Amino acid sequence: MEFLHITKDNFDKEVLQSSKPMVVGFSAPWCGYCKRLKPALGQLAMEIADKVSFGGVNIDEERELAEQFKVETIPSLMLVKDGQCSELLVNPPSKAAVKTWLQEKGAL
Repeated sequence: MEFLHITKDNFDKEVLQSSKPMVVGFSAPWCGYCKRLKPALGQLAMEIADKVSFGGVNIDEERELAEQFKVETIPSLMLVKDGQCSELLVNPPSKAAVKTWLQEKGAL
């Protein structure tokens, strides 16, 4: 599953104004762990597509967004719900961990 490509130009419209909660993943093409995690996130995105949307930020292209949300380690996930941004989930170990995090944040 392809994630919505998030940039500073579309962040407000696609993320903050989204009708559903959105998971924003911060990553980079050179990040090995990001590449390994992406298929698990894709599976989860398909399983919960009716409740949560998924988007991705390439931190090499969107340094301003990474700095704005204090992304120091990748992969990092942020949940945006009703225009409010959560704390980052850094280096999630598994799809199950991400799902639990979403449940704890009230997105599921």
